[in-house]
Amino acid sequence: MKQGKTSEPRLSGLNDEQDLNNNKEKILKSSNQANPETDNMKQGWEINKLGDLFHITSSKRVFKEDWKTEGVPFYRAREIVKLAENGFVNNKLFISEEMFKEYSEKYGLPKEGDIMVTGVGTLGICYVVKNEDRFYFKDGNIIWLKSNGKAISRYVEYAFKSDFLRKQIDDSIGATVGTFTIIKAKNTKIPLPPIPEQQRIVSILDEAFAAIAKAKANAEQNLKNAKELFESYLQGVFENGKEIWEAKTLDEVCEFRNGAAHEQHIDEGGKYILVNSKFISTDDEKFKRTNSALAPLYVNDIAFVLSDVPNGKALAKCFLVVENNTYTLNQRIGAIKSKVFIPEFLVYQFNRNKYLLSFNNGENQTNLRKGDILKCPLWIPSKEVQQTIVRQLDALRAETQKLEAVYQQKIADLEELKKSILQKAFAGELKMSEPLINAD
Repeated sequence: MKQGKTSEPRLSGLNDEQDLNNNKEKILKSSNQANPETDNMKQGWEINKLGDLFHITSSKRVFKEDWKTEGVPFYRAREIVKLAENGFVNNKLFISEEMFKEYSEKYGLPKEGDIMVTGVGTLGICYVVKNEDRFYFKDGNIIWLKSNGKAISRYVEYAFKSDFLRKQIDDSIGATVGTFTIIKAKNTKIPLPPIPEQQRIVSILDEAFAAIAKAKANAEQNLKNAKELFESYLQGVFENGKEIWEAKTLDEVCEFRNGAAHEQHIDEGGKYILVNSKFISTDDEKFKRTNSALAPLYVNDIAFVLSDVPNGKALAKCFLVVENNTYTLNQRIGAIKSKVFIPEFLVYQFNRNKYLLSFNNGENQTNLRKGDILKCPLWIPSKEVQQTIVRQLDALRAETQKLEAVYQQKIADLEELKKSILQKAFAGELKMSEPLINAD
């Protein structure tokens, strides 16, 4: 709802925010200007091309007509991304056992320690093959780095997350949308220390990233709890109110109207903001403009989304208009206004209303119909009670938003800390005696 206007470190977590900030500043300060290629390389380190460290290739082509609904898992780039993120994937594509056997005998299969790298979509995401893995993959989508023992695969996996390699991947295509090809992979440079140092770096990064992941999970759970606190209180207000307040349907207490199609009237310099699904779902951060107010909105109008994808988060989400001559209503967006409700109270009751959400079946796009909307039940306390409830909900929402901001910032800091540690690692600056993160 939006209203318009090493000893090696022993790590157990990151619950102390001051420790987090201190270590982030320390790491940033020491590694801010480090560049393995332009700075003096640490003794024993070299800059190598991936093509000198791995045999880089792809798979034998599997045509779409050979895809199956059961058999041996067949991975595309999206499945590799999920494997890298979660360690598992609920795969939907397969090839037959017969084809798998034929291809394995003729062309070979990824083995433990090989690295699968995404070449389309989200580029340069790595998955290191495990001993128990059994799959085939899509040519062109995934690059196959065959290990030959010259580099530790987990070290290379971490290197792909570093700015040193990310910049090469992005610069090679001019943007993050494109392809990361076998030729580009072969020419990608990587700072490489001796094998024992690679092992040490992997050990430190494993421990550091595990601690950061734990801290991030805690922060994300706290963020979720903060949001649920407000939603729980909000739902409680209206569930309790149903027992004592007068009930009416929307058509009895509100005026309803639909928006109009503005697609042929978009103008970046237009006077009016177009209230569409994207505008409401992003809390008015993303919007288009027009000079044609085909369905103008006025102060105290409440716009809400009529259509959304299955289980979408925009359906029935509301936007309260607080100024005239500013907004115009697009098609598939509805608007209501009422004289018996304080507008802010009506927004709290109507926003993502359970009755409206019940029309989402989780399978098809939901399109709320006027007849169903007009039957939406609403409960009406006195305006004095409405004012009191609005004050209480506004105060609670302000406090929970402060908490959300704290946890969102901590999550962002943790991601920044990961980047800083990676930068330090691949500049050869991880000290044996220097703990990266303080324990609890």
